Amino acid sequence: MQGREALMYEEALTYKIRGAVFEVYRNLGHGFLESVYQNALLYELRHLGLSVESEVPLSVVYKGQVVGEYRADLVVDNMVLLELKSQTMLHSTADAQLVNYLKATGIKIGLLINFTHPKATIKRLVL
Repeated sequence: MQGREALMYEEALTYKIRGAVFEVYRNLGHGFLESVYQNALLYELRHLGLSVESEVPLSVVYKGQVVGEYRADLVVDNMVLLELKSQTMLHSTADAQLVNYLKATGIKIGLLINFTHPKATIKRLVL
């Protein structure tokens, strides 16, 4: 896929992901651990027929050497990285964390999702 076709697919994909996030929140509400939301969202996205990987290993490479290891919560269709939170208030470092994960993977689109009261929030970041 290239150009406009790829853009349209990315938009459709993030739309489906957003719908799945709100479906999970509608059923579970707030107050659970991130792992509960991660498992529920993994189920919901797969139920929609999407290819989803959980706890994807990420390596940070500096001058040819691995200098850090992390895990991305979810990666959908190898195109969208999801970082899940369940915090009353997100610290500004959450954005930086997601941007760093995008850099490490080469994925261009990330969604920072916070399952909190009074509603789940989704912030889209593009590398």
